[in-house]
Amino acid sequence: MNFGKVITAMVTPIHPEKNVVCRKRIHALVNHLIENGSDALVVSGTTGESPTLSHDEKIKLFKEVVKANDGRAKLIAGTGSNNTEETIRFTKEVADLGGYDAALIVAPYYNKPNQDGLYAHFKAIAEASPLPIMIYNIPGRSVVNIEPETIIQLSKLDNIVSVKESSGNLDNISKIIEETADDFSVYSGDDSLTLPILSIGGSGVVSVLSHVAGPDLQAMIQSFENGEVKKAAEIHRKLLPLMTGIFAVPNPAPTKFLLREEGVDVGPVRLPLVDVNEEQADKLRLLYKEMKKS
Repeated sequence: MNFGKVITAMVTPIHPEKNVVCRKRIHALVNHLIENGSDALVVSGTTGESPTLSHDEKIKLFKEVVKANDGRAKLIAGTGSNNTEETIRFTKEVADLGGYDAALIVAPYYNKPNQDGLYAHFKAIAEASPLPIMIYNIPGRSVVNIEPETIIQLSKLDNIVSVKESSGNLDNISKIIEETADDFSVYSGDDSLTLPILSIGGSGVVSVLSHVAGPDLQAMIQSFENGEVKKAAEIHRKLLPLMTGIFAVPNPAPTKFLLREEGVDVGPVRLPLVDVNEEQADKLRLLYKEMKKS
């Protein structure tokens, strides 16, 4: 299943005084992202601070994004957790809202299942879910890595259509691309690996940088697909300092800061995360300025 080339892992707008999910800011952000190169949006993922959103806040967020989107971009709902039955229940609840094209299901975190457990977890969700499933492999956060063989086996299930790969292991990602069907999409989960993963047959990127550099990412991908590899590499190198800079402080504090600098006020991050300090802000401004002028 193809969700486009640039999927934005959307931040969640928070009202700066009331500390609640903010409807007005959601609509402004969705418009900004779609107008600036996002083919699809992941809602309530890690970048969306899902660990600090309540159930009711997530439902509010999901509903408002559908309204703001108005059918323009593909929508992927982050409904995964380390509780299989709860993930099934929540995914069904979100599917009933309407407007979502798929569910992003993260590898179970903290309870550290083995590969058999991972396979059984995703299989149970896929069989029960009304929505197609994008697997989210991110061993840096979940501790467990979904091995290529497990993803390949899962890809044979009818309702598992894609994977967001944040393992950073190009050998493993290459194996997944080689041994899955052509209609199974593999997306980079790391902005800085977008071009390398495209070069081995990947489909695109689930991006954080696209909040502030969506057109540049689209230009890089389009250049690569047009055979202009040198131009694509030049754009990659131009973007790389900011790609890494926005993760020098825990995500999504730098992204929310840069959006505010652009006039898209999405409010602060929630504890236990904290906003960037002045020194960090100065570095981000400089990186952003350098990217824009180059």
